[in-house]
Order: sequence, then structure tokens, then C-alpha cells
Amino acid sequence: MTEKSTESTNKRQVPAVTRAVAILRFLARADEPVGVNPIARELKLVPSTCLHILRVLQDEGLVEFDSNTKRYSIGIGILPLARSALQKNTFSVLVQPLLSNLSETYGVTSIATQLAEPSQMVVIALSQSSMPFRLQVDLGSRFPILISATGRLFAAFNVTDPNGLRKAFDKLVWDHPPSFETWLEEIEQTRARGYAVDRGTYISGVTVVAAPVFDPTGKVNRSLVAIGISERMDDKQVTALAKSLLQVRDQIIAMQIETGS
Repeated sequence: MTEKSTESTNKRQVPAVTRAVAILRFLARADEPVGVNPIARELKLVPSTCLHILRVLQDEGLVEFDSNTKRYSIGIGILPLARSALQKNTFSVLVQPLLSNLSETYGVTSIATQLAEPSQMVVIALSQSSMPFRLQVDLGSRFPILISATGRLFAAFNVTDPNGLRKAFDKLVWDHPPSFETWLEEIEQTRARGYAVDRGTYISGVTVVAAPVFDPTGKVNRSLVAIGISERMDDKQVTALAKSLLQVRDQIIAMQIETGS
């Protein structure tokens, strides 16, 4: 057997697993419990197949079922798995003290994100500022991969054909939506300077600064992000903050090389 055919065999699809993961992701995104038929319809599954998978996930504690409403929601059984994944994530462990230092120095909320699935980023580490007024971000929070400053990073370094971005862009929800043409210009600026800035377009009155972390292929798979109140962040501070984020990124890379992780 050739190497190519072996690789193909190793990547053979397992439909039941793929469907179970799709159901878990759908329930994780849902704002409220959902019935079998809406889940099946959204994921293009046969209702009886969807129900069977849901029952197995319920037995494993990954999904909860409300017998009164006949609806399903994500289960707390997922929490130990998520906690274990974060604890064993070398990047999040290394970056945590550096994020804390950034938050203390600049009075911002600092987070690290990682690509969790093709369309979303997840917060894998965070540090809140000690300022009286601050933005609340939770560990494990997910958001669209193209939104805000992190979205500009992904579009700048991972997307080869910007023309294909229009459909995805139209689905994004902003407080002050930029035009598509302006957004493309900002993506070009991001590519040129190596970091991204969102000044109040995603969340009104909030500035987001993000630095990319690349995988071995040169694609962005993580990002370092600082979030602060726009009134407290002039252009000079934004530039200094971006420089600090890039320095933290380089520190983490050096640490990973040193430890072989």
C-alpha cells in the first residue's frame, strides 16, 4: 500500500462521529434549548438518526433533555473535557502570565484565542484588568472568525481570494458595520503592519487590538487580543499595545522552541 493510500484510509469519514460533533456544536451555539426536528432540519439529518445520537449524548452527560418541553441543550458533562483541554494546552499555560502583565500595564482585558472550528475562534486564556470599568469576557467564549480585529487577521493572512469574503461578511453583526470596501482596506492595512485594530465597529466605544500567531504553514491559528475602552486608548497607546502583543507572541514562540512544545 502506498503512503498516499494509507493517509486516505486514516482520514476515512465516520458519519456517526461527524453528526454527533455537529449536534454538540449546534447546541453550544444555541441561545435556548432546541427540539429534535429543528436540530435535524438545521443539520440536514434524518430526525430518527438525530434522536438516536441525542439520546447517546444524553447518556454520556454531554447533552441535557427537558422532559417537559422535549428540548435539548448542551450538557455540563462537556465542562470537564473543556477544562482538561485548556489545562493541557501548552500555549494557554505559557501565555497566561504574560496576558496578566499586559492587563496590569495597559488597563485592558487581554485574551488569547484559538481556531476551534472552521468558522469560530474560542477564548483559551484571559486576564481581566483591575480598572473599575472593564469588559467581561469568559473563558471558552466563541465568536465568528471574521469579526472584529481577529477577523481582519484571519482575512489578511488566511484568505487568498478576498472576493469570496463578501457572503460571509454580510452575515457578521457589528454595532457600527463598516462598508465591505472599507473592511477590505483595513484587511490590507492589517497585512502590511502585522496586527489589526477595531475601533468601535464591533462594539460601540470599545477598541480591540489583535496580533496573529501562526501555525507551521504560515496560517493564523491563534491570536493575542487586547480589549479596552476607546476613550482611554489614543493612537499612541494603541501602537504601543500592538507592539507589546507582538512581543508577547514572539516570547511564546521562543518558549515553545526552548521547551520543545
